[in-house]
Amino acid sequence: MSEWWTYRPEDFLMFAPRTYWRLFELHNQAWWPAQVLAVLAGLVIVVGLWRGRTAVLRIAPVVLALCGAFVGWAFLWQRYAEINWAAAGFAWAFGAQAIGLLVLAARSSLVLAAGRVRRRVGLGLMLWAVLVHPLLVLAMGRPWVQAEVFGLAPDPTAMAMLGALLCADAGTRTTRLLLGVSRAGALAWCSVSAATLATMGSAQGWVMLGAVVVAAAALVFTRAQPPV
Repeated sequence: MSEWWTYRPEDFLMFAPRTYWRLFELHNQAWWPAQVLAVLAGLVIVVGLWRGRTAVLRIAPVVLALCGAFVGWAFLWQRYAEINWAAAGFAWAFGAQAIGLLVLAARSSLVLAAGRVRRRVGLGLMLWAVLVHPLLVLAMGRPWVQAEVFGLAPDPTAMAMLGALLCADAGTRTTRLLLGVSRAGALAWCSVSAATLATMGSAQGWVMLGAVVVAAAALVFTRAQPPV
């Protein structure tokens, strides 16, 4: 213990990076072809928000809640918890996030954000989560079957949640509180994942950190405008 300063963050990992990525391979094989349906659902939400359809604000939180609940149970609880004791807590957090999104979907005071910048950032994050994030597996030199797909893997699902929530505003204090908590939950997972991936030595950690920085900047530096 007298040489504790010689330890590196990766020395405290409870699993090897190869084991972590193998989880996604097993997960994708078990649930194929759910990936296709999840991506299509994500694209429908993106198109609806881009076209300014208010009705999408009732549908999107429900779809994202179902995706979050599934990820929490099928991946975090059933698979990730086998190699990381903290994953059980993450699974419960995704479950709580799903409940919060369902409550938001029922709030008539949930409206589209008036700020174009924030909505564009939100749509950009959603497009990345649904279309680009799965392709990172090829850039990182891993097999295609280990791709992280929206609706099945936690990172793109949390990023899509964050993007959709950036496109929304609240007309009442209660809805504003629920929206803020939901955004904080998505930001928290992106931050946790960024730290985990960085500890593993994966460049994907920068992607998750970038999502946190961009979303936080959009929230902080865009002027508050009346809802549309």
